[in-house]
Amino acid sequence: MKRLLTIFGLMTIILAASTAAFAAEVTVAGKLQKTVEPGGWVIDGKSKYLLLNARKFQNESWFKEGANVEAVGETKDVMTTYMEGTPFEARTVRVVEQTAETRRVTRVMVSGDSIVQAQPDTAILNISVVTQAKQALEAQQQNAIKSEAVVRALKAAVGSGAEVKTSGYSLQPQRVYKEGQPPSINGYEARNSVTVTLSDLSKVGAVIDAAGQAGANDVSGISFTLRQDRPAKDSALKEATREAVSKAQVIAQALGGRVSRIVEVQEEGFQRPPQPVYQVDTFMKRDSASTPVEVGSLEISSRVQLTAEIETNL
Repeated sequence: MKRLLTIFGLMTIILAASTAAFAAEVTVAGKLQKTVEPGGWVIDGKSKYLLLNARKFQNESWFKEGANVEAVGETKDVMTTYMEGTPFEARTVRVVEQTAETRRVTRVMVSGDSIVQAQPDTAILNISVVTQAKQALEAQQQNAIKSEAVVRALKAAVGSGAEVKTSGYSLQPQRVYKEGQPPSINGYEARNSVTVTLSDLSKVGAVIDAAGQAGANDVSGISFTLRQDRPAKDSALKEATREAVSKAQVIAQALGGRVSRIVEVQEEGFQRPPQPVYQVDTFMKRDSASTPVEVGSLEISSRVQLTAEIETNL
């Protein structure tokens, strides 16, 4: 019997010690809040725990009212002035991410714009021969003779590596309209258009002059472009996106929060400024001087619309 009592007593002591050890160390989570206790802080979660050794952690940058923390330590059987919460001595305290209940998410839509300058490497000219005659066949024949001479002159002026191709042909009657009478045809107009694409931009003026001297009488326009414009477009798009993100971050800082994620990004495209158009009379009246052509630079613009989520404290 004495032996049984001894064994029973040892088991009781071990069980009590295990239960005390199990109950002593706990993990608590919640918001840091000031309390009426002198210099006291509580961790306010599902229950309140009075942080007895708050001074140990008060120099941490995250230790402030409203911060979400998780602490591991022991509850203490002590009396405090106001007994606001269970007395708790923390071994470790760490800040944790806010939960959905402790944060507010606001969506903002911002736009970003960018303009990138690029030097064009290609010129495109649209040159036409226009002839008129009483008879359709006569207008066609005159046009054919002049167009052949213009094409020869263009190919000689642009040299190798350029492209000269027919881009349009039309033969149309010229009608006269008189009040009270049906329209009558008094002649025909033939138009043969040629598109010239060249990479040597220094030859643009000479090409216009050669076409005019050979018989071309209509230059509908000159445009300057990039054969490979993807790098310039990508650069403009990147800068526009950066500007949009920067705007979202500024708004977030003003609200006391941060950009948590980018919800949507939409590109609104890119634009180039209109190119100069040279009409036939700009060079046909110049017998000795060559046609001046200033190339300049291209401005490629891009616009981006961005929707961002901003996370702020309640």
